[in-house]
Amino acid sequence: MKQFIVKADLKDLRIDKAISEKYEDLSRTMIQKLMEEEKILVNGKVQKPSYKVKEEDTITIEEIEAKEIELKAQEIPLDIVYEDKDIIVVNKQKGLVVHPANGNPDGTLVNAIMAICKDSLSGIGGEIRPGIVHRLDKDTSGLIIVAKNDKAHINMSEQIKNHEVKKTYLALTRGVIKEKEATIDMPIDRSTKDRKKMAVSRNGRNAITHFKVLERYEKYTLLQVNIETGRTHQIRVHLSHIGYPLVGDAVYSNGKNPFGVEGQMLHAYQLEFKHPITAKEMKLQAPLPKYFEEVLEKIKGEQ
Repeated sequence: MKQFIVKADLKDLRIDKAISEKYEDLSRTMIQKLMEEEKILVNGKVQKPSYKVKEEDTITIEEIEAKEIELKAQEIPLDIVYEDKDIIVVNKQKGLVVHPANGNPDGTLVNAIMAICKDSLSGIGGEIRPGIVHRLDKDTSGLIIVAKNDKAHINMSEQIKNHEVKKTYLALTRGVIKEKEATIDMPIDRSTKDRKKMAVSRNGRNAITHFKVLERYEKYTLLQVNIETGRTHQIRVHLSHIGYPLVGDAVYSNGKNPFGVEGQMLHAYQLEFKHPITAKEMKLQAPLPKYFEEVLEKIKGEQ
């Protein structure tokens, strides 16, 4: 961890500029990544990248990666839903991490994509995230877009930023939701009790989740979920907060898991966006994985 107090020579600078002035070993790209991951705090709070530091601000930089991760192509089976010279869309399997990190140096989606695309991947995501425009949790299955060149990456990032990409998920919750459809508009921040978890917080970043009931069972509810924002663990946190945690979610539920599934039952079912180069309207779908279908069949059999 690095920490410093802002002095007069750095005041009024953008936070990324101030940090790069203070620490020459941290590139602006690395600083931006750390801010995205909310690992840079100002007086104990997350700030926007546009924040201008004030004299006597305390800047804390957490979890700087101490070791280099060598990226290598790996032959890992992938379900490719769409591919052209600009983008590749994959139906990511449950249990597959999106990009390397210290805990997962290889065996990730990025390693698999590298074996398919060779050198034709956007470099904007950084050395360990080539082509990665958005992410899914390790145990969330479904559609994810990877950019093959910088132009496609920039355009897709802008579409996501402007809420022009419609992401539709299917989720199985514990408990029977009475509302036919509803919107959860609750800000999310890192948990003050456990820094590895997220939580609804009055001082967090805005987060909006829409859901519609597809089917009610005796003890469970199948939902269609759309998100306007892409906060870390957003769907899992929001549904748990209102009392309907996802089946299998060991982090945001009380541990009950009658079906013995590993990880939350959440599937990124559909993506709607404009092709980043041709502007063609794209609508791609990925069917429910087999394990998800099997759990639904068990539930129906118990009715």
